[in-house]
Amino acid sequence: MSTDETGQGAAAAPEMAETSPAVAHRLIQLITPAGERVSHPEFDFWVKDVSDEQLCSLFEDMTVIRRIDVEATALQRQGELALWPPLLGQEAAQIGSGRSLRQDDFVFSSYRENGVAYCRGVDLTDLVRVWRGNASSGWNPYAINMATPQIIIGAQTLHATGYAMGIQYDGADAVSVAYFGDGATSEGDVNEAMVFAASFQVPVVFFCTNNHWAISEPVRLQSHIQLADRAAGFGIPSLRVDGNDVLAVMAVTRLALDRARRGGGPTFIEAVSYRMGPHTTADDPTRYRDANELEDWAAKDPISRVAALLERKGVLTADFQQHVRDQADAVAHRMRKGCTTMPDPEPMDVFRHVYSTPNSWLDRQQEHYARYLASFGEPAGAATQEGAR
Repeated sequence: MSTDETGQGAAAAPEMAETSPAVAHRLIQLITPAGERVSHPEFDFWVKDVSDEQLCSLFEDMTVIRRIDVEATALQRQGELALWPPLLGQEAAQIGSGRSLRQDDFVFSSYRENGVAYCRGVDLTDLVRVWRGNASSGWNPYAINMATPQIIIGAQTLHATGYAMGIQYDGADAVSVAYFGDGATSEGDVNEAMVFAASFQVPVVFFCTNNHWAISEPVRLQSHIQLADRAAGFGIPSLRVDGNDVLAVMAVTRLALDRARRGGGPTFIEAVSYRMGPHTTADDPTRYRDANELEDWAAKDPISRVAALLERKGVLTADFQQHVRDQADAVAHRMRKGCTTMPDPEPMDVFRHVYSTPNSWLDRQQEHYARYLASFGEPAGAATQEGAR
């Protein structure tokens, strides 16, 4: 579906700077958990172009990425992947924001934004390449305008801010978007990034998915106020949105992107959601999380609420639902096949793409490692000198 063209043209877009501070503090919601469409004039404007057909497309996207997530988790449990960071329950936050971006916007994400990567057009095999241990990065960032996932918590916010400074210097109207979780807001990198973003008023959107758990620590432990309120200390406008409401997420993301394109500087979005599964497949959330909490959030499921809305509209037909299931299964099949048939890397591939130019220090390591491998009587894999180039 179209991205963030809403608000451009004859009708004047509402300026976020004129929005009362209370807007940033309340939870913005356009679709209730029961599937009822509620109206908010300030935000309805930003999704007025979203037709029933496009709602169906969003429903399909969320269903597909949940299927990708389930399949990848199964691949890890079967020993085909070393690790996987599930996004179960956070589909609306990723699809609503990801489908709001323009192609020339650049994304800097954490390791959990696989749904955003799907929106950007990442190859399904590339999505699992790192988690299988076959590569040090999954894809060419410039091919889809999305950096490879950042494992160091919060570091991507600095990268996004630096990239946004470059956009500003070039005089372009693209936007840099940083995705991170609630736990990252306690990292120095995130706070430093917001200082620079506010100081230079760069076109960056800080998209924080508050999934309530930073591994085994609840968000209430690290922040006694709403995360969106923290941005005010840096002079950055913020919005707090129901992260399980794909339409509301799209509205606030479009608003923030439009503000950045018009020279209004950074925006902080807190998308309130919930991590339904483990932090990664190496985690056991039953050791620290109350089952009742999980049950409460299951009632706010992002996919079922859109399904309920579509049903109210009379467009959730049996044929459409079957189409969505078929599409999700086909995507999962392609990803599984790509994963299980992926060729193993050559031993010397570890030296590839470390530096963009020749490096004597790396060349020396490569030579030593080649001799080490040759000592096992396997000179073929060790003889190449292409690794470090």
